[in-house]
Amino acid sequence: MPSLPVISGRKTVRAFENLGWQVAHQRGSHIIMVKDGEIATLSIPDHKEIAKGAAQFDSHDGNHSGRILRTDLI
Repeated sequence: MPSLPVISGRKTVRAFENLGWQVAHQRGSHIIMVKDGEIATLSIPDHKEIAKGAAQFDSHDGNHSGRILRTDLI
């Protein structure tokens, strides 16, 4: 299986914006995102490279069978 490409924090934020999330604010090096109808908030590190496990979270979005993974963002 090919390795996943490097993805930045800003690119991750843009991908989640395309999924309906909005930037609420930034605290230090982390961008906080919210989405209407979701209880969860996202905290995305504003780094040049995101750790492989950092770009996944549990969701109740029926379009993604409960989980959005890093591969969905690229």
